[in-house]
Amino acid sequence: MAAGIFEMFDQEQTDRIVSRVYEAAFGARVRLAKLAHEETRLGVWEHKVLKNVIATQLIYEEIRGERTVGVIAENQATGITEIAQPLGPILAMIPVTNPTSTVLFKTLIALKTRNPIIVNPHKNASASCREAARICYEAALEADAPEHCIQWVTAPSREMTHALMSHPGVALILATGGPSLVKAAYSSGTPAYGVGPGNVPVLVDESADLPFAVANIIISKTFDNGTICASEQAIVCQSGIASRLRREFADQGAYFMTPEETRRVAAVAVDPTTGQMTSVIIGQPVTAIASLAGISPPAGTTLLMATLDGVGPGFPLSGEVLAPILAFYQRDSFEEAIKLCIDLNFLQGLGHTASIFANDEARIRRYCTLMNAGRIVVNAPSAQGAVGGSFTRLNVSFTLGCGTWGKNITTENVTARHLLNIKRVCRRRGNDKWLTFPKERYLDESMSAGDCTREYHKNS
Repeated sequence: MAAGIFEMFDQEQTDRIVSRVYEAAFGARVRLAKLAHEETRLGVWEHKVLKNVIATQLIYEEIRGERTVGVIAENQATGITEIAQPLGPILAMIPVTNPTSTVLFKTLIALKTRNPIIVNPHKNASASCREAARICYEAALEADAPEHCIQWVTAPSREMTHALMSHPGVALILATGGPSLVKAAYSSGTPAYGVGPGNVPVLVDESADLPFAVANIIISKTFDNGTICASEQAIVCQSGIASRLRREFADQGAYFMTPEETRRVAAVAVDPTTGQMTSVIIGQPVTAIASLAGISPPAGTTLLMATLDGVGPGFPLSGEVLAPILAFYQRDSFEEAIKLCIDLNFLQGLGHTASIFANDEARIRRYCTLMNAGRIVVNAPSAQGAVGGSFTRLNVSFTLGCGTWGKNITTENVTARHLLNIKRVCRRRGNDKWLTFPKERYLDESMSAGDCTREYHKNS
């Protein structure tokens, strides 16, 4: 019923609802961040406040003037008019790593496009997500939104998730979560926007400003203890700058582990049977990881660095680890460094995000051309850069598509425009070349494509 009522709303009514929900959600940004941190025990609550700001203020500023109701574009020359309509109820899967921020983000873009939303949180973030949804719902009702336009699952379970995914009343799934969840969404028979894992390689070129590069990498990788899937996972540099780069990391608080320490951290960070990161280290600070692994880095260490020689099962920390742990590689040449970045990308993060620090435009272009990533962040923190809105002008989003590389349908940052059905009204605008071309000429088998093209264009 909510979907049917919502479809009758005009742009002004829709925008009033979105504005009121934004105000309420922004006002609760600190409380929701603390709730999420207390419930999940992941990340840093102050950083979760900033995530909530990105999901409210930056999202709202981006979508507030966007037309999402009725005629959204009209071209007199082509005779094509575009008319937007909502999709229908949206099932929003919410990850434990970015719980309240993802609820706020998905709710705002759903309401902006007049789509009811069902919030289905990770079981370990259920309470904070329910509260975020409740705050949004009450604000929406105050602005005369349809009843039940925002709903939430109170007792998340695998069975409930699968039932909702395949429910005929659900129009679209926004699947943000692990590979198994995304695969289930795509297998449900319901249209879905999914994401893939991020194993972000960072090529630090010899032309880069090394102190600047390290500062930006640390800003990103330590943000909320590395819980954003677009955060850096491996540093790759040329051998000529490796010692200087290592010193710079050390000067800025990173600790390069010994081979034995690396082995111990890998043992607690990665499940040897699956090759996937373990839940116990996700979003944990260096002190907690060190305690689990039985190592003693210096006080004040911000990042644990693991010097590795290869990629794959024999090198557990070469995969995605959403924690303040970074792999470190060096190669003799720029081309060898790119090849290693491609190997890292193929290991787990195909289609997601890659990063480069360089001041040589030719090398930047070479890297960007070869990397199979939907987002390539240049000279900026990868996590914040990929999410957009702060260090880059990408669309602000907590759902980052990985394209067909990552078995997704888009490489874009998913936002409001992805939640619309767009009708195209096409008025008669004749193609004079086609209408005046003598069609009997197509029956002449001796006419070549070149002859046809020349004659076709003569008839304009």
